[in-house]
Amino acid sequence: MSAELKTLLGEPFVNREGQTLNFEQALGSAEVIGIYFSAHWCPPCRGFTPMLAEAYDEVKKSHNKFQVVFVTSDQDEAHMKEYLSDMPWVAIPFGDPRIAALKSKYGVRGIPTLVVVDGKGETKSLNGRNDVASNGADAINAWL
Repeated sequence: MSAELKTLLGEPFVNREGQTLNFEQALGSAEVIGIYFSAHWCPPCRGFTPMLAEAYDEVKKSHNKFQVVFVTSDQDEAHMKEYLSDMPWVAIPFGDPRIAALKSKYGVRGIPTLVVVDGKGETKSLNGRNDVASNGADAINAWL
């Protein structure tokens, strides 16, 4: 992981168990990161999240080169935590200023959106949602 990626994503992160993680704990040896903009109240998000989780779990069986960071659009922390409990990855904490900064940086206007970056923070895909919806784990492996 590069200093550029750490600058882009910052720290800390939280996981579904409610633990706070630093950058290294959260992203470890990942070479590619999916920045997942989503919310519990969004029906398309509720449909895509299980697809992404299935592809993520399939890839994780063979390596740890891919990680996802959930960036919430939920209106309150309770709903964000409830939604995160269904996700096998980490999140930027509710209310963190990095949420607005990442949405602005990537021009996120609608959700779900999956932006894919490499270990240097370089954008690999702004259309990760469609890539995963069409190709599942093969899309993730193609980004590596």
